[in-house]
Amino acid sequence: MSIVVIDYGMGNLRSVSKALEHVAPGADVRVSSDPAEVAAAGRVVFPGQGAMPDCMRELDSRGLRPAVLEATRNKPFLGLCIGLQMLFESSEEGDTPGLAVLPGKVKRFPAELMRKAEGGPLKVPHMGWNRVETSGHALWAGIPSGSRFYYVHSYYADVTDPGLIAGSTHYGFPFTCAAARDNIFAVQFHPEKSQAAGLQLLANFVNWKP
Repeated sequence: MSIVVIDYGMGNLRSVSKALEHVAPGADVRVSSDPAEVAAAGRVVFPGQGAMPDCMRELDSRGLRPAVLEATRNKPFLGLCIGLQMLFESSEEGDTPGLAVLPGKVKRFPAELMRKAEGGPLKVPHMGWNRVETSGHALWAGIPSGSRFYYVHSYYADVTDPGLIAGSTHYGFPFTCAAARDNIFAVQFHPEKSQAAGLQLLANFVNWKP
């Protein structure tokens, strides 16, 4: 089995690749910026961190957009953090067009909703551990709903098609933290930093047959 972690200069690549190697010791896990290697991979992981305008610019500067779009159509595809946000139509961060693979817009957490239940302010970026309410998707196998995952982000995906929602988190208000369609599964949190639950999700991806 071959798994390519896409390198466009903006991802937490070493942690992601090491986590995949841990859950799939027999797999050929590669970090690559070569569109040909992405095209040849059996499975693709699309990570990212940083600002959306920078991520889209770096993706295009490396000629990776066509390979990423093709991978979203024909093989198991896992988006992580900004790798989820880039799949949507646009982002308020820099008024940036996305890849438009999934319908919806990425928005900044609204200041008026960033309040704790007892009334104090919530910080943005949303950073740290938070619970995920899951759907019945195969990638949640062995992960109880309410399990905690690690987040670092100031923007969230406002999903226009409820059928895409595979997981949600509450931070001031409920937002979509996992989106899925056909061979695509993407999460806002960092499974590679989320201990046992995150490793289980990556193991499920390795074994997923969409």
